[in-house]
Amino acid sequence: MRTPRCFTQLLAVVLLAIILPAPVYATASSTGEPASLRNEVDDDAASDQQAINRELELFRGSAVSLSQAMAIAEALHAGATTADVSFDGAPDSPVYRVKTLHNDRVWQHVIDATTGKIVGGEAALPLKELDAEDRSNLAALKTIRHRLADAVRVAEQAASGKAISGGLVRQRSRLNFAIVVMSGSDLKEVILEPPGAARRR
Repeated sequence: MRTPRCFTQLLAVVLLAIILPAPVYATASSTGEPASLRNEVDDDAASDQQAINRELELFRGSAVSLSQAMAIAEALHAGATTADVSFDGAPDSPVYRVKTLHNDRVWQHVIDATTGKIVGGEAALPLKELDAEDRSNLAALKTIRHRLADAVRVAEQAASGKAISGGLVRQRSRLNFAIVVMSGSDLKEVILEPPGAARRR
């Protein structure tokens, strides 16, 4: 799909040159550390890497994209917009966890990554129950014309891959979209600054 011209012109894209998650390597120490302790660190690092690899493999095989999961969640409440979305391969069946903003509430939805069906019920939290920073970020989200779905499309094109998560971050008093994209075997973070994002402290 072609990205709207005005969006690519006005959106500042910063593709970080880091690969997430970085491989974990344990190094041998000459400080007299017991070998058994070094082995435990090695085992933990290997276990963490195996869990990451498993999750990424499940994501590669998922039939439903992150964009589709957002559209499914947003369709549940007319006028809702996604504030945060992430892939979760931990349950028996992999899912997307989507938070949408609608009528001064944050709605939490779980979307099956294989079937696109909604898993369980939905939960809503009034904005007034969130901390000040989250309320400020969500208030700013209402004032910008671009949506997280737009940012995901731009990030996927910029990083030549598929988005695995996305949400709001505040950097130097500006609200930005942060999208993590799987590109080949690497994860890359793309930061997008939507035009019109209010400076709020």
